[in-house]
Parts: sequence; structure tokens; C-alpha cells
Amino acid sequence: MASIVLENVNKSFRDSEIIKNVNLTIEDGKCTVLVGPSGCGKSTLLRLICGLEEVTSGDIFIGDRLVNDIPPASRGLAMVFQTYALYPHMTVFENMAFALKVRKYKKAEIEDLVVKAARTLKIDHLLDRKPKELSGGQRQRVAIGRAIVRNPFAFLFDEPLSNLDTALRCQMRYELAKLKEQLKTTMVYVTHDQAEAMTLADKIVVMKDGIIEQVGSPLELYKSPVNVFVAKFIGSSEMNILEMNCVQQGDKSSVFHLSTNEEIVFKRKADFTLDPSSRYLFGIRPEDLEILPADSIFFGNKLKGTVTLSENLGGEGFVHVSLADGTSITVKAKNINVHPGDSVKLGCSYDKCYLFDKDMKTIWGQTTTTATVA
Repeated sequence: MASIVLENVNKSFRDSEIIKNVNLTIEDGKCTVLVGPSGCGKSTLLRLICGLEEVTSGDIFIGDRLVNDIPPASRGLAMVFQTYALYPHMTVFENMAFALKVRKYKKAEIEDLVVKAARTLKIDHLLDRKPKELSGGQRQRVAIGRAIVRNPFAFLFDEPLSNLDTALRCQMRYELAKLKEQLKTTMVYVTHDQAEAMTLADKIVVMKDGIIEQVGSPLELYKSPVNVFVAKFIGSSEMNILEMNCVQQGDKSSVFHLSTNEEIVFKRKADFTLDPSSRYLFGIRPEDLEILPADSIFFGNKLKGTVTLSENLGGEGFVHVSLADGTSITVKAKNINVHPGDSVKLGCSYDKCYLFDKDMKTIWGQTTTTATVA
């Protein structure tokens, strides 16, 4: 196993900057997940680590070894691709053993390593089959097994579950989480799936336009996002964001008005001056909003609106509510007893509210401790 360190890494294709001055440490034995929207550079960063792309400038270290000029096959890494990349004419055993044969491993050693990996992945009964005889999930296990037998310094995963259906993706996510705990090997995992990132990561790296926006544990990024982009990207569904202005700043609280003229109160003592002429943003996660009974007394921030859509998914669901100014917000609820056209009151606790400035940077969130800002 080994840590992976990126120092001032840049990557350009002609005149397009894809990766912009990235500094990142991937700890030994930990799983680091790169997330971000399509085109943010996460897969390119993975390919730079693997050696499939050359850095334009900067350095990449695996352990204490500078690997900029070292070819992919000599970096001691194993990569699992989105498309499985299995040899169709080979059996499962032959696919998993191929890299070991190229390295001139002894036959008995190859068989031992392949069988052990296959048992770990519960595909030992499939060793004589060819890829066309396997399901999508089984093919992906073979691809992972092919990486395991090489005993690499680190595993690199490039959206390995994106081709699977929802049920199989959930199952494989669970299997990967168990595998991570078994192997204790350094992993770099690229995905755009929230659940994968939150489930597998020891550390999440949120990227946008080739830049690292924030680094931290899943819970840190969920509770303490540094800006609106991270706040909306981490969490499902995304955080509700509403514009507002400051109308009163006191010693123990600050009062804001939404465009609907409803009050939003932050029970915080500010150590700075809020600007009444400036725009601020109010953030609240769908799961932190609740639909209030008509006659309830609620101590917290309150909103009124009209239900436009009710999505009942069984144990929970989503209610979409239009405020007086036409702004739409989403409520995540366990028991949904409202229908389109119903007028509803919504409540959110003071300590669940987020405040962002005009530059979309976080001023106040759920906690005072934030994760690393790039």
C-alpha cells in the first residue's frame, strides 16, 4: 500500500485547462472518492494518477516515488473501468490470471491468487465461464478480481457501477464497501453518485471545472459545506436555496426577509456586520423541512406555499411546494398526506438553516467546524 500525493498538478488539452493547480493527498489504506458533475475533471485526474495521461505541469508521487515519467504498467496500480474491459474469448479464470501470466508468475501461484480473489468476490463458481455468460454485476466482479490478484499499491475505480441497474448498483455498492474493509488498500474512486460517495468514502473530494472545491469526510461535507455548490451537490435531493436580504442584526440573532416578505431568523451572534443592501442566500435541506399541521405551534422558521407535486415512494417521498413568489422548494417527508393544490405551512429548526453570502460562500451552517477548503 502507499499514499498518493499530487502537487500543483495541471492538465491542458491544447488551449483548454482541464485540471487547474490541484494539490491533494490520498492517504495510505483509505478510500478517497472524487465527485463532481460531468466535465469537472475527476476522471482526467484519475487517468493522470494511473499514467494514462501525462501531466502538463506539477508532480505525482506514489509513496516516495515521483511517477511523472513512469509508464502505467510500472506504477503498481490497478484500474477498474466503467466498461469492464474483459477479454471476450477468455474465461473468467483466464481474464483474472492474464496480468499474472504476463509477469511470469508460476502456474500454482496464479491459481492460488485467482481462486482466493474469486472466493472473496463470490465468483469462484464462475471461473470456467466466459464474459458473455455473465450478468453485468458478475462481469464487474471479474474486473475487480482481475485488479485484486495484482496486489497493487492502490486501486483506481472509474465509475465502475454506472452501467448497472439500480438494484444491482445498490448490491455492488454494499459489496464494494465490504471489500474495502477487507482489503485495507488505498483506493481512489470516481463517481457522480451521492450514495456511492457517502457509503464508500473515508474522504470526499468535490470538484468543479477542474478545481477542488472542498475536501473532507462525508459527514463534514454534508453538515459544513463551504459554498452553495458543495451544499447542493452533497445530499439527495439537493439543498433548497432562496434569496433574501438582511433587515435586522442583533446581539443574539439576525433577521432576513425573503422575496415573499417572510422572515428567516438565524439565532447566531455575528462577529461581522451584515450589509442590508447586499443579497444573501438561505439554505435548507429537504429532509430538514417538515409539513406542519394547520393549528401547530412551531418554534423555528416558517414558510407558506402551495403543493404542486406530491411524490409518494412508499416509506418516504417528496413534496414540491411553490412559495408566494413562484419559487419552488422540496420537502422530504416520511408520511405524505397532501395533494397538489393544498396550502401548506412548512417549518425548519433554527439550527438547520444555512446562510450564504453574495459570492455563495458559507457564512453559517449546522456546525462551526468545516472541512478543508481547496
